[in-house]
Amino acid sequence: MDENQKNRLWESYTKTKTAELREELIVEYAPLVKIIAGRLSMYLGYNVEYEDLVSYGIFGLIDAIDKFDYGKGIKFETYASLRIRGAILDQIRKMDWIPRTLRQKQKRMDAALSKLEKELGRPATDEEVAAELGISVDEFYSWEGQSQASGLISLDECLEQGTEVRTDASQPARFHSPEEVVEKEELKRILEEVLQILTEKEKKVVLLYYYEELTLKEISAIMEVSESRISQLHTKALQKMKAKLGEQFGILYGI
Repeated sequence: MDENQKNRLWESYTKTKTAELREELIVEYAPLVKIIAGRLSMYLGYNVEYEDLVSYGIFGLIDAIDKFDYGKGIKFETYASLRIRGAILDQIRKMDWIPRTLRQKQKRMDAALSKLEKELGRPATDEEVAAELGISVDEFYSWEGQSQASGLISLDECLEQGTEVRTDASQPARFHSPEEVVEKEELKRILEEVLQILTEKEKKVVLLYYYEELTLKEISAIMEVSESRISQLHTKALQKMKAKLGEQFGILYGI
């Protein structure tokens, strides 16, 4: 369905609010839910089923359709994306499946990576991080495997400010303001510098995921390794980037 057809569909639904048109909108924008669920699944690894994330997101899509004001001139995809993400994260928070001890391990690894990088002036090796944590390398790898789930912590912090977008027609959509365009360009420049601290495999995962917008499954096929290994590489890359960027790390999800 092209933009003109979508606009006509929204105009009809705004006037009549029929169940049939509502269902048509749900079907039309269901692929958006799948895209967002796929991206979030990268952070969650295999701790939550992709199909479950999609089902949580559908509730967010329905809520977005019911509350969207077509007359305000806001792009629906932008509005719905935030509500879909919010619905998925809200449900995961309710599940409370990340143990406190796992959160503590994640914070210790982040702190160790940041400390070592400042002291060494280069990315720390796995052996150096393990030594800093006072654990064996095998135990460190075990922590990393567990931390696939705690990738949600960083994501949660980034989205903590809420899932609403401004619907004031007198103001431009916030994703299109000149200030944010400049901010995005600056962040991309910083991101290019940060990529230098990653291993070649970690860098490739980040580039394929954020720049080429490929899915975990697609990246695993290209790199000829398991989806689980891609998820681990992505998690490790995020840890290093978070240690390097500090507060700017949260803006990454707006790229």
